[in-house]
Formats: sequence, structure tokens, C-alpha cells
Amino acid sequence: MQFLINIDVDDLPRAIDFYTRAFGLTEGRRLWVDGTELLGGPAPIYLLANAPGTQPAASSSQLRNYARHWTPVHLDIVVDNIDVAVERAVEAGAKLEQPVQSNTWGKLAVLADPFGHGFCLLQFVGKGYGEITAPE
Repeated sequence: MQFLINIDVDDLPRAIDFYTRAFGLTEGRRLWVDGTELLGGPAPIYLLANAPGTQPAASSSQLRNYARHWTPVHLDIVVDNIDVAVERAVEAGAKLEQPVQSNTWGKLAVLADPFGHGFCLLQFVGKGYGEITAPE
């Protein structure tokens, strides 16, 4: 099994610039006229250009909106140094929504990309999530 990550954007060149600068990804294959593959992470990311106001699926009553929005699915990106990663993402165009917070398992920062998609940067310490796992 393999997972692929698809991210709708309204400006493909701007999205390529953001994701390559923020996360050090590289552009892979160009898909059609309005899509591109980004490589360098544990799963490929496919940026798909779709205009605001279009339907994401024929049965959808919602329209694409690239203002900051909530979705039940988001990316968590595990990094070695959260302070450096936050700075790099913000310089590339991300918005810092929650500064770095420390927890027993590590550190977390909440951000949004220029297209309204939220994501978290995580830096694990010790056993990571194992620090909060219930004993068996």
C-alpha cells in the first residue's frame, strides 16, 4: 500500500514555490497542464490547480475556497529542529497560527499554507508519542 497526498491550490507556480522552499521538496513529474508532483518526503505530494468556486466532486455542495479553512484531514510534518522549520515555512509564505508549544512527547507549531490548508510541524523528543502511550 502507498499513500499519495493531493493538495488543491489556486496558483500552481506559487504552490510549487511554497512547498519546495518551505519543506525542501523537489519538483518531479508535471501532470497535465494543472498538476505537478513533489518529491523528497515519505509520500509524494501532488499539487492540483483548481479554480476557487469550483466543485471538488459532482456530489459536493461545497465549493473550493482558498481562504483559511478547517478540514478534518491535515498534514503533520515531523522535523528535526522545529524552530528552523517554522522559520523556513514562514519565510516561504506560511502563516504561524500557534507558536511552538512544548509537550511531554515533543514540540508542536500550527501553521497554514498560502492556500488556506492547515498543517502542523512536530519535533519529537524522547520516545515521541510513546511518552503518552497508555501502558499495555
